[in-house]
Amino acid sequence: MQRLTRCLLGLCALASPASLPTIAAAQAPADGSALMDALVRAYPAALAGHDGAAIVWKDGARTPLDDGKGTKSLDLLFSDPDLKDMFHWPYPRGAMQAPPGRDVDPGRIRNAGFFARLYGDCRKGEVADALVDVVWLPGHWGKSVKFNRRNGASEALGRVSMVLDRLPARELAFLRPVGGTYNCRPIAGTTQLSAHGFGIAIDINTRFSHYWRWARPEPDGSYRYRNSIPRRIVEIFERHGFIWGGRWYHFDTMHFEYRPELLIQP
Repeated sequence: MQRLTRCLLGLCALASPASLPTIAAAQAPADGSALMDALVRAYPAALAGHDGAAIVWKDGARTPLDDGKGTKSLDLLFSDPDLKDMFHWPYPRGAMQAPPGRDVDPGRIRNAGFFARLYGDCRKGEVADALVDVVWLPGHWGKSVKFNRRNGASEALGRVSMVLDRLPARELAFLRPVGGTYNCRPIAGTTQLSAHGFGIAIDINTRFSHYWRWARPEPDGSYRYRNSIPRRIVEIFERHGFIWGGRWYHFDTMHFEYRPELLIQP
């Protein structure tokens, strides 16, 4: 019972099967070159390399790392980010020792143009043809979910599914039914396209999830962090290139999205 309680608090330790591929913990990169190295390593099917100032796509197009707009407000970081801004907060790994700091959302900043080139723009009908069926928990649920096949996203989700399928029943309950995958929609309360719109995000069982928009703000306008997702589930996702919305101040603990660039050590 004590261990189960710790799991529900997200404090379970994870056994580390040798068969699982490991992605090194992300650390604050030394310079822009390290950031671009991480992008190229994360998306080798799409990116040919970088020239020190911009990433270079396989078709020869270039996307600058820095848009030259200088220091941005928090609102601009989310509404008008460049590639560099996506790394504004290093993505942490391991057990959470404390809730995320005020407005600290590592990985929640996304450059829409970059992801549209990687996965297509669903508003232009460019994602539907890239969606494939991934069987979720083949031994314990067995239903298919839609996920983008480009840049290894669906393959990574398939590997996550196979590993999660080995978990005991008390942890499988957090994973089924699935709350959703592909959905061409903006992020709630914004005009920015959700990661679900690119077909690279999955929400697990909403029954056990906490979301900052469902919470009542404190008197000072802040939100009290809440989470029930076991740490073992989080670490399995992270090992295969998925970040977790439970590491955000604006917490979304059901949410996982494929963002290998944030999990590769520069």
